[in-house]
Amino acid sequence: MCKNKRLLALLLAGAMALSLAGCGGGSGDSTGTTTAAAGGDTAATTAAAGGSSDETTAAAAENAEPSVYRTLYSSEVTTLNYLTSGSTNDWSIGANVVDNLIEYDKYGKLLPSLAESWESNDDLTEWTFHIRQGVKWVDKDGNEVADVTANDWVSTAKYMNDARNDSDNRYMYSTGAIVTNAQEYYDYTAYLLSCETYGFEEGDENAVDDEGNAIEVVEPVDPDSIGVKAVDDYTLVISLDQPCPFFLSVLSYTAFMPVYGPFLEQVGDQFGLDADNLLYCGAYILSSFEPQQEHVLTKNPTYWDKDNVFIDEIRSTYNAEASSISLQMYLDGEVDGASIDTNLLDSMLQDDTTKNLIHTTRRDLTYSYWYMFNFDPHFDEVYEPENWKIAVNNVNFRKALTAGLDRVRALTVTDPYNPENLLNNTVTPAEFTVGDGVDFTQYPALKPYSDGDSFDEAAAVAYRDKAREELEAAGCTFPVKVLMPYNPTVTNWDHECQIVEQQMEGLLGEDFIDIIVEAGPETGFLGEVRRSGKYAFMKCNWGADYSDPLTYTEPFGIDNSYNFWDKCEDETTHALFTQWYEMVYGTEAAIKNGLRDESIPESDWVTGASQIYEDNTARYTAFAEAEALLLENAIVAPITIDGYDYTISNLNPLEGEYAPYGVSLQRYKYQHLYDTSMNMEEFNTAYAQWETERAGALTE
Repeated sequence: MCKNKRLLALLLAGAMALSLAGCGGGSGDSTGTTTAAAGGDTAATTAAAGGSSDETTAAAAENAEPSVYRTLYSSEVTTLNYLTSGSTNDWSIGANVVDNLIEYDKYGKLLPSLAESWESNDDLTEWTFHIRQGVKWVDKDGNEVADVTANDWVSTAKYMNDARNDSDNRYMYSTGAIVTNAQEYYDYTAYLLSCETYGFEEGDENAVDDEGNAIEVVEPVDPDSIGVKAVDDYTLVISLDQPCPFFLSVLSYTAFMPVYGPFLEQVGDQFGLDADNLLYCGAYILSSFEPQQEHVLTKNPTYWDKDNVFIDEIRSTYNAEASSISLQMYLDGEVDGASIDTNLLDSMLQDDTTKNLIHTTRRDLTYSYWYMFNFDPHFDEVYEPENWKIAVNNVNFRKALTAGLDRVRALTVTDPYNPENLLNNTVTPAEFTVGDGVDFTQYPALKPYSDGDSFDEAAAVAYRDKAREELEAAGCTFPVKVLMPYNPTVTNWDHECQIVEQQMEGLLGEDFIDIIVEAGPETGFLGEVRRSGKYAFMKCNWGADYSDPLTYTEPFGIDNSYNFWDKCEDETTHALFTQWYEMVYGTEAAIKNGLRDESIPESDWVTGASQIYEDNTARYTAFAEAEALLLENAIVAPITIDGYDYTISNLNPLEGEYAPYGVSLQRYKYQHLYDTSMNMEEFNTAYAQWETERAGALTE
């Protein structure tokens, strides 16, 4: 479904035939066909992929110059160890050199990868994967080392869940999808690590840490008991503690990439230190790795799906000033892509040398952003936290701020030309996930929000007047101080805060609210500000971990480090939290966590959305109703998704793998290199076609 008004107008006007005359014939695709650029499936595209039997085409492809994509980077990876890093920047290499069990096509449809096929048991707690035979592990020089087998995922699971390896990705084994005994093994190894750190023997009941806190004894857990097992070399079985209908999407992360156990044991803590201390089974090999100089990814000649790898080499050169010099280097023919600062757009769109090269990227749904209310403030007394508590627990006060936030105006700092295209009206982004052919945000409870706009000046003023009367009676003083921090290292966040401050105070009145914009620390912002509750009203975000609405409930649950409404002492607000929690996780979980009375008869228990496994429509309907409770009560004010960039690039972003979670967006597989960049009209037409085709593909 097309939420982009500009694209919708294009669709209604009729699909235009996309000509690549402006894009030329890329060195990675000698055909230069329209459908290749638009992401279509035609015989010409297949020919470009090496699938044609035409001898002339085959000869041309064989004699063509290697396709080399040249780019700049300004932030060095911290590690090549894809098993431990949770950094998207680090994944840019790992995603291209090691494959997952599954992958996605350009529309977001699930495809086989290192698993040729799979099946689950009836209750979705046991998943069996049939590993593709003949796939090789190779070193950085392309020499074959071993076959990829089911044992490689067993090695990953043991490594990931050993606390001594300190993996940032380990949570993927125990959040959403809960792999049997993964958390238990982690807890045991964390206990062993504590004993080693503080000099105690395992089992010592008198063990304490440096602060005198007791180290609780944890019974031994065998790593072989983790629910990731190789039945034979090419049959992998993963067992879960509870049903998980979205488990396949969990496998799109580095946490479930394979590793060759004997090599891992051989190199020890040197694994991922450099190109020599990795093995490769993906589309590319890291043939050269010189930190803060150059990375070179070379097409893997043994790759099982090499006919779908069209770029022979990715050459990334380090430059701390990449963002400011890449444009000129593109114009000089030294690189093949450059991001465009929105401040330069006006002049570039009027310049004959650049106006036909600029386009946007695909809308990025990796993160969803919302303005959050903090229900358990821990900021300084000068900002009047007790007065804020009174105000924030008044629903009309929250609705006044939510309805009074002109999101389009705020988003002009990101895109001054089409800020409405960045709008997101729900916590879960539109087009993020589809249930039985229907976008989640179009389910009945969310459709009014998804299709509407929360900004309403008249409603905001009416809510303000109601809130003032109620708050005065409750002892609240005015104006209510609203502490709104920002991270000074995030581009334009300060400008957005200034716009929000001026716009909302102008609408609601400086005698009602006093928005206080302050810069937070340049390092450790999340820990110092958001996780410590040192804000009143602030933009926050969340990135999805898998393809299910459950992933977007995590910032609001028990012990969350976002809005802390579970810790709120106000009875009405806490009752809302309990109601939402029960809608998501069910009465049994609410009783277990002390939110509901144990005396509630089991016949009256509510089944939470997360407990509905067999009926996808019922599951999504229940999740939509839970999210609607957040929106109706102004617990959160959605504003945008991760957005898009203005760019000049010889790649077509619509050709690559697509999924708003995992590592798909980091991959170069399926992409071609063209002679020049699309212009805005060409991209918009191609994007409209992509959205139409994607809707059809997902409906299938």
